[in-house]
Amino acid sequence: MSDSLNAPETHRPTPAADPGVSVRHTRATGEPRFPDGPKADPAGSHFERRIRSFQPRRSRVTAGQADALQRLWPKWGLDIDGQRTLDLTELFGNDSPVVLEIGFGMGEATAQMAAADPGTNILAVDVHTPGQGNLLNLADHHGLSNIRVGNGDAIILLREMLTPDALDGLRVFFPDPWPKKRHHKRRLIQPEFLTLAATRLKPGAILHCATDWEPYAEQMLEVLTAHPDFENTQPDGGFAPRPAFRPLTRFEGQGLDKGHVVNDLLFRRVPHPRDDQDPD
Repeated sequence: MSDSLNAPETHRPTPAADPGVSVRHTRATGEPRFPDGPKADPAGSHFERRIRSFQPRRSRVTAGQADALQRLWPKWGLDIDGQRTLDLTELFGNDSPVVLEIGFGMGEATAQMAAADPGTNILAVDVHTPGQGNLLNLADHHGLSNIRVGNGDAIILLREMLTPDALDGLRVFFPDPWPKKRHHKRRLIQPEFLTLAATRLKPGAILHCATDWEPYAEQMLEVLTAHPDFENTQPDGGFAPRPAFRPLTRFEGQGLDKGHVVNDLLFRRVPHPRDDQDPD
């Protein structure tokens, strides 16, 4: 998720530490950063090397975020290792609809959407450790039991760990735009990704993308419009107004005040004849 629209939200401090103080623990060689928290590279070398759409970033983890990772990861966290198939009903403890969110930054918008729609489960995936800790902290503070935080590569999650038609929606808000032309191949919204995503989305499910980078928005619109598994929800075939359920964050508002353009795209997964076939 683009950092331009996301920043840490004030979170509940722990009694033992000031949440504004970064954690600098001297670890022995091979000692995990968070023994009970997310792994540094959950999938390891089990899968092929390929061009990544994300770039893991090193940044400081506050004491409050570290505390949330240690306390809550065993309860609400998921390492994307590609070694098992997820039972989403078991993961969330209910059979409510599940929406996958890829790239949630610091989790502010994710927490707001979860609070506004408690009947929808959100599986939120990112590789940014401070954001993972911040979202867990927000979920805990606001009692949001419909959030699970995934750590790792969303492609491996989709391809290796989710069953066909498992998802009721997919959100990709403010992904890295990779603005340099030589890096465009790293952009997430590509035909290959859409083909994979379509197999995991139920017929009629909505893929919702949003970006503040206009050239990327145009590419998204072009690629989605051309893909046979998706159709635009907009009769005119263009961008969609921002839905009320996607929070307008403070930072997005500041960007709009400066003349930035934010484009939303809402495309529906098209039903196919194969969807009605009995697998037996």
